[in-house]
Amino acid sequence: MPQLSLYHTEASPPCRTVRMLAHTLGLDLQLVDVDMLQEEHRKPEFVKMNPQHQVPFLDDNGFYLPESRAIIGYLVDNYAKDDSLYPRDPKRRATVNRMLFFDAGTLWMSYSDYQMPIFYGQPGDPEKEKKMLAAFETFDKLLDGKDWATGSHVTIADYALAVTASSAEWSGVDLKAYSNVCRWLDRVKKAIPCFDEINNSSFAALKELLQKLTEKLAEMSVNKQ
Repeated sequence: MPQLSLYHTEASPPCRTVRMLAHTLGLDLQLVDVDMLQEEHRKPEFVKMNPQHQVPFLDDNGFYLPESRAIIGYLVDNYAKDDSLYPRDPKRRATVNRMLFFDAGTLWMSYSDYQMPIFYGQPGDPEKEKKMLAAFETFDKLLDGKDWATGSHVTIADYALAVTASSAEWSGVDLKAYSNVCRWLDRVKKAIPCFDEINNSSFAALKELLQKLTEKLAEMSVNKQ
């Protein structure tokens, strides 16, 4: 078995994507917790390995790789029994990549841009919310007539997109207006055996993290007075 270390934060959605995919492949990840509130991701030894100082971050026997979508593609290419989750055929792979890039640059980006300030106690920005909902509307159209994000079967694009959609759902975004998204998300939840287990654990950790963050922000506010 390969020695794979995943530097992660349990509350992080992108980390969740990697853990779900690794579980599906039967890979035994050595999880290394990184406490972001204590700025462990900015320690010199971590930044030396990972100049982006972010999680998730994979160490495969000295091969270092950040970025969750790059990691899940790498894991399939190197450790999956076949290429069904990430086809090697150029056109089929391009279709999967297209949806991964849509998630990274549109769906996840618009969701996190809207949601992150709220996590830090700021009011929601209506313009950012509008942009996020427009992204989900586009995603709903992309799923029209499809069981999966890229068509006929589940791929790593479904893993990444489902983590984004379930995160939005958990944080209060009403997805009911997007019938294709809801139908697809229910299908993905059933197709990934560890989905609920990892999601529930991550959401519990996120709730705890937000409580700590609220307390820290309150303490900083008092200290400024």
